[in-house]
Amino acid sequence: MTEDLTWYSDEIATFGDRLAGAREAAGLDQTALATKLGVKKQTMESWENDLKEPRANRLQMLAGILGVSITWLLTGEGEGPTAPEDEGHLATDVTDLLAEMRGLQREIKQSGEKLARLEKRLRKVLKDAA
Repeated sequence: MTEDLTWYSDEIATFGDRLAGAREAAGLDQTALATKLGVKKQTMESWENDLKEPRANRLQMLAGILGVSITWLLTGEGEGPTAPEDEGHLATDVTDLLAEMRGLQREIKQSGEKLARLEKRLRKVLKDAA
């Protein structure tokens, strides 16, 4: 079991280890992630085997798709997937989870309202410019 956890260790893990681990945590195989990024599977393999490194734009896309920070992919510090040994400590209280969901819903609603206001302002600016 400890072999499976090496990519979480800051002392041992490489960029490729963290990439492979985050990909697996996201439930993707190499082919699926390569397709999402628009690269060949061989490119993905070379990144995970630390033979090559992605360019900045691909690195940003990787972080977004995998739900981790760029800093975590590069250094192991920051926001990354939960290590398997920590899964038993995840919040399981339904009330907490529902409260978090309501908070996210509220943020989404506020963002939608802000977007509508911005669209209205843009339409006014475009109308006045015409």
